[in-house]
Amino acid sequence: MIDGKRIAVVMPAYNAEKTLEVTVRELSAVVDIKILVDDSSRDQTAQLSRELGVQTFVHDTNYGYGRNQQTCYQEALAAGADIVVMVHPDYQYTPSLVPAMAGMVASGVYDMVLGSRILGGGALRGGMPLYKYIANRFLTAFQNLFLGVKLSEYHTGFRAFSRELLETLPILENSDDFVFDNQMIAQAVMFGFRIGEISCPTKYFREASSINFKRSVQYGLGVLGTTLSFVAHKWHLVRLPRFEASGRKVRQKYYSELTHRP
Repeated sequence: MIDGKRIAVVMPAYNAEKTLEVTVRELSAVVDIKILVDDSSRDQTAQLSRELGVQTFVHDTNYGYGRNQQTCYQEALAAGADIVVMVHPDYQYTPSLVPAMAGMVASGVYDMVLGSRILGGGALRGGMPLYKYIANRFLTAFQNLFLGVKLSEYHTGFRAFSRELLETLPILENSDDFVFDNQMIAQAVMFGFRIGEISCPTKYFREASSINFKRSVQYGLGVLGTTLSFVAHKWHLVRLPRFEASGRKVRQKYYSELTHRP
């Protein structure tokens, strides 16, 4: 808890058994709620999560990274979180920055905080492939131009959110795939939420999840599409539910809580 606000950490997981324990062990005592959503992993991620004392939910099939986050935020809000921090359980981002990111939201200065791999210049030192770094810089410059903000990167998976932001954005209109992350930032800008950044080291290693070149290209095209749709909606060329408060919808439950060992 920070300044009387309950802090939740949510972990969207897929085959994270090898790195989950070290991630959970490094979570700060300020974290009141720990939630993991397992996207129908092939390993023992869900069972280990439960053994570590984490509230664990399991998708009935593999829906994708975006849908996983939708479940994470839904359950965090249901558990009474005031601030929600997404931490990847593959240990690519350090959990030790959770209190700092949550504190930036708790201060009331920011509604969303991004852990930037670019600030501080540590992305390449941490092992980010060169082609991903170049694409990151190009796409970030493109979006800064058309979204009218100035961020160091849009593509980090380490993020903190206020409850108000999560209750406002129509995130169920977003993709079930990796571009979900980018769509959330575009929505936050459209709705006028304040976005801050903090320098965050990153580690690329064998167990850390990372999309391949083909999926990276698909993600890049999705980012371009998100940006163009943002501009088209803002200029009233089209009306998109993703960027309207009325676009928020309800989805039938497609997952269950792991309450016992199978």
